Amino acid sequence: MTVNTDLSKIRNIGIIAHIDAGKTTTTERVLYYSGRTYRIGNVDDGTTVTDFMVQERERGITIQSAAITTEWLGHQINLIDTPGHIDFTAEVQRSLRVLDGGVVVFDAVAGVEPQSETVWRQADRYSVPRICFVNKMDRNGADFQRTIDMIRERLGAHPVAMQVPIGSEANFRGAIDLLTMRAWVYTDELGANPREIDIPEDLLEIAEAARDKMVETIAETDEELTIQYLEGETIGREDLMAALRRATLQNELVPIFCGSALRNKGVQPLLDAVVHYLPSPLDRPPISGVVPGTDKVVVRKTDFDEPVTAIVFKIVTDPYVGRLAYVRVYSGVLQSGKSVLNVTRNRKERVGRLLRIYAEKREELKEIGAGDIAAIIGLRHSFTGETLSDPNQPIILESITFPEPVISVAIEPRSKADQDKLSAALKALADEDPTFRVRTDENTGQTLISGMGELHLEVLVDRMLREFNVRANVGKPQVAYRETITQPVDAEGRFVRQTGGRGQFGHVKVHFEPLEPGSGFVFENAVVGGSVPREYMKAIETGIREALEGGVISGYPIVDVKATVYDGSYHEVDSSEMAFRVAGSLAVRNGMPKAKPVLLEPVMKVEVVVPEEFLGDVIGDLNSRRGQIDGLEPHSKGLQAIEASVPLSEMFGYATRLRSLTQGRGTFTMEFDRYLPVPPNVAKAMFSNMGY
Repeated sequence: MTVNTDLSKIRNIGIIAHIDAGKTTTTERVLYYSGRTYRIGNVDDGTTVTDFMVQERERGITIQSAAITTEWLGHQINLIDTPGHIDFTAEVQRSLRVLDGGVVVFDAVAGVEPQSETVWRQADRYSVPRICFVNKMDRNGADFQRTIDMIRERLGAHPVAMQVPIGSEANFRGAIDLLTMRAWVYTDELGANPREIDIPEDLLEIAEAARDKMVETIAETDEELTIQYLEGETIGREDLMAALRRATLQNELVPIFCGSALRNKGVQPLLDAVVHYLPSPLDRPPISGVVPGTDKVVVRKTDFDEPVTAIVFKIVTDPYVGRLAYVRVYSGVLQSGKSVLNVTRNRKERVGRLLRIYAEKREELKEIGAGDIAAIIGLRHSFTGETLSDPNQPIILESITFPEPVISVAIEPRSKADQDKLSAALKALADEDPTFRVRTDENTGQTLISGMGELHLEVLVDRMLREFNVRANVGKPQVAYRETITQPVDAEGRFVRQTGGRGQFGHVKVHFEPLEPGSGFVFENAVVGGSVPREYMKAIETGIREALEGGVISGYPIVDVKATVYDGSYHEVDSSEMAFRVAGSLAVRNGMPKAKPVLLEPVMKVEVVVPEEFLGDVIGDLNSRRGQIDGLEPHSKGLQAIEASVPLSEMFGYATRLRSLTQGRGTFTMEFDRYLPVPPNVAKAMFSNMGY
């Protein structure tokens, strides 16, 4: 296998959606119909290609994004099946960063769900063109038009229906293609040979009205077509497809298709749409980055003759081949055996073997060109979000940002032998997952691991036990609290040590002030007259940052603070970076207690879907958990959706409680929203329990 030289025939796409919308099932059908597999895998049976981890097959959910290469209509499709659960949102974020297009899957009964909105916003952030697949059309309560209306209203998109479903719920048989005005019905069990028929009489009027609406919507995006449409001329199919492609690439329109992946209906037209409407690497803007150590912006085109530029978007520890780094190449050609520069770390790395990944299976490549995705064996020091480039023409691309973890558990090995295994396992898992953090609690000496939610940590601990054979005791989940200050304060840090030889001298005056929630930490040098030389500023900032990691109320990190150094003094002989670093941390210790610090807790955005008869009980329960009800709306037949904001500390064990309140019929999703101050009475109770 060598470089795919026809870039117009490559599609880098991701399948993204809310949990349980049918992403993995759709991916399985894509692989089957494109000839990649010879049998259709099933999520419930644990036989799918992309969900190959033990934990994925047991739970029936996707945990890791899986990259697969397949072909359709002479085009190479690099497909990434992403998780839907909010705990694994980092997998979606890093996939969207390197993809050119997305297929967003919706459940025809539930429509737009909370995680659908989250992934849609992430795709907006990277300007990823999308097409939509309204799945599960065979389920009771499925409603194609309602889902389209929700896409328009909730997501602010401009959907254009490309099909009209034939039949509904259990009688769903196929769809009418509005471009050709032909009907396709699926009669065989595997859906491999759909039959083309005339549009059924009872649907002719509906189809004609839908086609008129589709033509009008597409024509509005193109001046020439608008004139043709207004003058009553017939617009040709090729012209409509070309205009729709342009509008989709500009994110002006979102083509909508329907089907039932589980029943093998509607996947082939979706694959056609991927080829016809989603971008090739050539359709995306050239990548831009900066020359390391400067502000000079460099643009690299998607071209084999340009210097090599690539980004690492995922690290996987493979049991057979070791450490795999997934990369997207933006320019040039990456060759096995050659060296590249990891610009982020300023280290040379040797590209060992290059692999085209097909979930668990793989084929070896000699080289991989611009616009393509593959995996590298042999990168020992490269991590997610880091840039690889030509050593002689370095460029650094924008990294991938990830949310901060909100929940922690303490973990301790059972024996000395497990201690070493635990360290290796934690390092390997932290390499793979940028939202997984490991730290040692200064007060207790315990190892704390932090993640995005209970399920996230549960899966990580399970992997430690199975993949790395670590026997460990795991504590109860703890909330990742933060601290902040509520009023400005001036503080002084003075570090003086006189010994026989050279002493230590560092003295700073710092003004601390609170910032808007979510601002993080800001450092400013406002010293005039040189009372503290510029070369010590970096050390002062480091000292302040380190001290803010351990707060003053109960040792949680202090966030949303601005530190302005406005004065101080130095000694020509005794001053050093070390002395000013300590002085910076002393300023924090002296100033923070006077700035009225408060404890912050993570508050989650929760959506609970319940049958109407249990609405009162569930709302009452949320209120008892310090929840704030933000809204109520009909979800689908007989169901109501409750939108609420609830502190994470009150949501432990909620799944069990909700099941008992709703006879097992309620479901909920939650994602991190923001940090808010803990009410004084709650904080007081917390500290008395902690022994403060």
